[in-house]
Amino acid sequence: MEDNYQLITKTAAGLEDVLAAEIKALGAKNVRPMHRAVICEGNKELMYRINYEVRTALKVLKPYKNFFAKTPEDLYKNVQEINWFELIRTDQTFCIDAVTSGRFFTHSQYASLKMKDAIVDQFRDVYGIRPNINTLNPDLRINLHIREDKVTILFDSSGESLHHRGYRKQVDKAPMNEVLAAGLIQLSGWKADCNFLDCMCGSGTLPIEAAMYAMKIPPGYYRKQWGFMKWDDYDAELWQRIRQEADEKICDFDYEIWASDRSPKAVAIAEGNINYAHLQHDIHLMKKDMHDLTPPEGGGIVIINPPYGDRLEEDDIDQLYEEIGHTLKHNFQGFQCWLITDDAVALRHVGLKPTAKIPIWNGPLECRFVRFDIFEGSLKEKKAREAEEK
Repeated sequence: MEDNYQLITKTAAGLEDVLAAEIKALGAKNVRPMHRAVICEGNKELMYRINYEVRTALKVLKPYKNFFAKTPEDLYKNVQEINWFELIRTDQTFCIDAVTSGRFFTHSQYASLKMKDAIVDQFRDVYGIRPNINTLNPDLRINLHIREDKVTILFDSSGESLHHRGYRKQVDKAPMNEVLAAGLIQLSGWKADCNFLDCMCGSGTLPIEAAMYAMKIPPGYYRKQWGFMKWDDYDAELWQRIRQEADEKICDFDYEIWASDRSPKAVAIAEGNINYAHLQHDIHLMKKDMHDLTPPEGGGIVIINPPYGDRLEEDDIDQLYEEIGHTLKHNFQGFQCWLITDDAVALRHVGLKPTAKIPIWNGPLECRFVRFDIFEGSLKEKKAREAEEK
């Protein structure tokens, strides 16, 4: 049995609790949410499972060494004390992603350069040659975290960020991150027990993630490469077993997933992505303005990602939000509707009272994920019916 060690899984701000719940479901111990990350204890099997099965994970990092450094010389000396010959060969490549904060290291690029010098000098002094840098597809991706004088060196087991699922071959303007989409679906409380609609689907990310969630398709299903595959201790047999066990859980979905957009370009892009994911029989895609859409019977959940930020003029966005509110009120009775936005002023133009507001970050934008319950008839009538039923 392999000894447990610490794992750090990164995510978007606002999704920490969702990520922690996903990791706990895999059997991880001592799970602790942090800012934009979750720390837990696990082994190689858990590290592989998080990379393949956890929908809200961006990176899975394995801490390697901690030390203290207040000067570039301290950093260089401590990095040189690591036996890099055990970690990388001269014919391999590496890169360093540095994040620094505090008084001692104010420039992350300089800290990264100092660490790089310490590594290559160790090879050059012994062999006369050195491994090269490759920032796009390195054999070893190293994370350097410095907070004040505390230094942590971690190895990135994911490689390319896990939001790159592998199904999205084209994008429309300002596409939603796949991890954010998966997180919004879970934050909404949808359990794949009713219809799901996205009336402004853009590149199709939300409906694709909804279909994957409903059908238990692992988030890594379409992906080919992970960083740990280039590590010396890569266990191909264990990895294949983990994938097979996860893939065997894939199932059918009893309700409907609808995706629509008024933009012909967006619908064409979404169609290509949906087809590449082999979900064309599971997602009902159409070119239609939200206001002209007749939703399926039986109610369900709606998640909308309307244009915001720099994507619309102020007058246009206020009018758009008014139209969204009017359409939800008159066309989507019996639905639970969610909307993500960074514009609190425009949100008031929806004209409906929110029943929940969840803070979430979409890249650099601080947003709110807002819920509106659209009752059949007035709220007063609904409460009267509930009182009679009691």
